[in-house]
Amino acid sequence: MTHPSPHTAHSAQEHDAGDLSELLDLDAEVLAGHLASLVARLPVTDTPRHLLDLGCGTGAGTFALLDRFPRAEVTAVDSSPAHLRRLHEKAAAAGLADRVHPVAADLDAEEWPDLGAPDLVWASAALHHLADPERALRRVRGLLAPGGLLAVVELAGFPRFLPADAPAGAPGLEDRCHAALDRRHAAHLAHRHENWAPLLRSTGFDVEAERTLAIEPGRGPQAPSDREAVARYASSALRRVREAVAAELTPRDLAALDALLDPDGPHALARRNDLGVRTTRTVWAARPTV
Repeated sequence: MTHPSPHTAHSAQEHDAGDLSELLDLDAEVLAGHLASLVARLPVTDTPRHLLDLGCGTGAGTFALLDRFPRAEVTAVDSSPAHLRRLHEKAAAAGLADRVHPVAADLDAEEWPDLGAPDLVWASAALHHLADPERALRRVRGLLAPGGLLAVVELAGFPRFLPADAPAGAPGLEDRCHAALDRRHAAHLAHRHENWAPLLRSTGFDVEAERTLAIEPGRGPQAPSDREAVARYASSALRRVREAVAAELTPRDLAALDALLDPDGPHALARRNDLGVRTTRTVWAARPTV
């Protein structure tokens, strides 16, 4: 299979509206231990050699899979040129360029490029973005090598970082931001909170395992300990939230959010000592029905 270079395929594209590179890199940095624990618990029966990462972003799943399976190669698929460029840079810097094959593709397109016959397909925070995830799952079923495994991973929305009573001038701010974000997403992300087990079964899979893992401050090997990295992650995430919901916030809430996001202000996120990452990830592991 021939894998196009992201630098060649996307050199004419100067702007990528879907660029979440900074946020995705911070998520990978802060939650590396959590992601490693997810990958470690996958119910693999044989050592996979050909891995497929659908909606790979900047490679958090790609590199976690390569750490777990050091003899494998990953075909990493994303529709964002910026994400694929960043993935290529990270793979080269880690000496893994020969094991990571970026492919530009829209998973909602009528046709997919040749993605081979993977032993393991990883789809993290990807399926809920699709207009027709049922069609995508049927395609994955057709791609998988005999006995292959599909792992679907979804987050329970954007992570939360502040205590419930913060900030002092607008307690509960983050809850209100998330409620506004949920209303916005409901209009165009119909599968955002999907229970994927029924759809997996209806598209020809047996669900072998379903597991929900919580991320909470200071708990478990997946808990982030780097305060500065958590602050950067919170800042990047809350900037994205502000872009999406500013028009729905009250003046008081918007002012409180801006105060948190002002890196030089007295209420900046980086000055807080009570930040933490709270969210959950659910993993569905499935194999094609025999």
